[in-house]
Amino acid sequence: MVPSNIGPKVSVYPVASICISHKEDVDGLGSATLIKVAESVSKVLLVDYANMIAKLERVISSEKYEQVFLCDLGLSKKNEEQFLSLLEKAKANDAKVTYFDHHDLSKDLASAIKKTGTRLNHTTLECTSVQIYSAYKKELPDHCAFFAAMGALTDYMEQKPLAAPIVSRFDRQFLMLESASFSYMISANQHNDEFLCKAVDTLAKLKYPHDIKDGFVTAERYAKKVASAVEEIGNSIIRLDNLAYAPSTVELSAGMVVNFVLGASQRPVAMVYKLKNDISSYVLSIRGSADSKVHLGRLVNDIASSMGGSGGGHDRACGAVVPEGKFEDFVAALDAGIAETT
Repeated sequence: MVPSNIGPKVSVYPVASICISHKEDVDGLGSATLIKVAESVSKVLLVDYANMIAKLERVISSEKYEQVFLCDLGLSKKNEEQFLSLLEKAKANDAKVTYFDHHDLSKDLASAIKKTGTRLNHTTLECTSVQIYSAYKKELPDHCAFFAAMGALTDYMEQKPLAAPIVSRFDRQFLMLESASFSYMISANQHNDEFLCKAVDTLAKLKYPHDIKDGFVTAERYAKKVASAVEEIGNSIIRLDNLAYAPSTVELSAGMVVNFVLGASQRPVAMVYKLKNDISSYVLSIRGSADSKVHLGRLVNDIASSMGGSGGGHDRACGAVVPEGKFEDFVAALDAGIAETT
């Protein structure tokens, strides 16, 4: 069961509060929407895994909030200590911190998070938006179940125990249309935080993705990019024994490109990579098929951390940042690590 240790609100009056959530997918934005509705937060900040710690540092060190809600962030061995330090700093500033996540956490890390006074709501069995909806459902409008259903569907977790009855409440075609369109809107606007935050604001008014201004137009344009990119992606795939990988050269989200590589390569694991010159590192997105037997998030976390990078995530979906000079070593280690489990 999902932990639900959210106590009653101590005041009916608004307090200075912020929700910091993952910006790259429906589950992250859906989580922000649910917190915005449930807690009437005064600010939403959206982050990706690469800039998460820097943005958390800025908020906790230089801005004063009575409540901080963290959603769907995902941690790696490289940033765990920094994250714990920031939680301690928030505690020293008398901020009440609540953290919802479904990424893999070790028992030691979960215990350390709780020791900072943070209210941790965590399970790998349900996506983050479903956890939040389940914790607040008695006080949320019925419409909010739709946001949790979208998160579960797009995170491929719609058959999980809590998610399944939520998803079944809605016409599946309508849910799929809204979820996929919203996913495309998010992917097309990864460098436009203003659009993403306005999308959260729209949904928090109990609207649908099709109500987001210019949202469906954006999704249509992105769909055309997807169609035109398929052939280019297929021609760039390198196949190893257990791993297929390709550069992310098209104007699509890395998560979408890696799914194409996975489907076309007939390998249990696929990866796409892109060099970020400003940090002299490769940013990687990794996916596993149903044939993959390894927990990719844990494996990638171990390998990337040993090479001075960072990584982690779910059993079949994760990401990493690897120093430029370690890329080939990382590829070889990942292929070997997958082989050990097959």
